[in-house]
Amino acid sequence: MDMPILWYREKRVERTISCLEKHNILGFYVKDENELLKKVKELIKEDSVVGVGDSMTLFETGVIDLLRNGKYRFLDKYKDGITREEKDQLYRNIFSADTFLSSTNALTEEGELFNIDGNGSRVAPMIYGPRQVIIVAGINKIVKNIEEAEKRVRNYTAPLDAKRLNKKTPCVSLGYCIDCKSEERICNSFVTIKRQFINGRIKVIIVGKELGY
Repeated sequence: MDMPILWYREKRVERTISCLEKHNILGFYVKDENELLKKVKELIKEDSVVGVGDSMTLFETGVIDLLRNGKYRFLDKYKDGITREEKDQLYRNIFSADTFLSSTNALTEEGELFNIDGNGSRVAPMIYGPRQVIIVAGINKIVKNIEEAEKRVRNYTAPLDAKRLNKKTPCVSLGYCIDCKSEERICNSFVTIKRQFINGRIKVIIVGKELGY
């Protein structure tokens, strides 16, 4: 990578992590998937109960495989043959998990996590429940502020996710958000996490690569 671009990215990450830590959220920077998996292993104790939220990033980086093959009690929402009822119970079990992992739709340089969710099963455990929350985010998720975060998610992340899920929503046809009233709309809960009461409960690992949506 071009050195000035690398310098610019690293300075942006430094600002973001500094602001996260002012809000009682721990921040880490890793260069690639290998460093990420080492960090995840450091943060999650063996034999602990672990759940995850919907995230392409966790698949891309090998985190899901790590949880499946490691010495964890993994609440695997992606396992073959899982029923709707089993998944609903799993979502409830996640609230008492030791660790919950997910990505985030956007991360501001001011140290805020911004997410838009369909049924709340991803954002709810971020807010309350699991003793530890680990957010894995590619460097492409960093934006300047909440205004840029919402614009990014509405007009980029959400249409891509709706397409991936084969939803019949206007954004799948248009490629951008029109704040629809569709029955299959996935933009239902708009959640900004600005700060944590418990210092270090949420940990954000920024990976120096473009990952997910």
